[in-house]
Amino acid sequence: MYTHPYFYRQQASGVSNILSFAQGDVNGDYMEDQVFLIGQQTSDSPYVTNITLVIQDGQTNIFYYVPLKPNMGYQPRLFLADFTGDGVDDILISIDSGGSGGFGYYYLYSFLNNQAKLLFDYENFDGMFHYKVNYKDQYKVEVINKTLQLSFIIDLSNRDSEYLSEIYNENGTLKGPLQGSVLGLNTLYPIDFDGDGVYDLFAFQRIIGQYNADGLGLIQTPLTWNGKQFETLFQNQYVAILGMDKDPDSSH
Repeated sequence: MYTHPYFYRQQASGVSNILSFAQGDVNGDYMEDQVFLIGQQTSDSPYVTNITLVIQDGQTNIFYYVPLKPNMGYQPRLFLADFTGDGVDDILISIDSGGSGGFGYYYLYSFLNNQAKLLFDYENFDGMFHYKVNYKDQYKVEVINKTLQLSFIIDLSNRDSEYLSEIYNENGTLKGPLQGSVLGLNTLYPIDFDGDGVYDLFAFQRIIGQYNADGLGLIQTPLTWNGKQFETLFQNQYVAILGMDKDPDSSH
């Protein structure tokens, strides 16, 4: 029996299903390989466990198994593209965590020469930046990326009066110190920013206020491969906010 460093033995008690499938040259031998995500699921739930990356070498037909951690969640899916510029497809894995936080589990693997190398994972990304979210007088929130030394201002003045009255005095000053937070990686999109055929990553994180449902905006981080790791494109980030319904009787 052929064994390999990435060999993974499925639990005897469960049957694995193919959850996602893609084709592309991921090992660099100019032959198309078969890439799968397999896992165990029940008929009464979309929740999947024991999710494993499987690559079948298109030349030898040998299967390689790469276990994931965490290896459970919802809607596991694959996307193959070149993220490093070497002309070989890399493997982006996306898994929804479920729950109110809306987090995602994301992994990007190179499989050049049939060797799995982790290029990106959501846990490392969550530790890349340190944030402060401070409520300010006059209905403002300042979001500070302490790592990149960037500052963003979110205007809360168009929020409803009941929300604002819990935080601010009538003259617009804070009733007391208040902080929000930036959550972990929410969604990650593959995108070719400059159209050269080499893909980058676009990461979104939620900015929240007093509680999880109190969404203030999104941190958007473009990431590009620098030859060793992913870094922010041009050392920059963006903050996006949702539009609010405008009062038709307002003169502003």
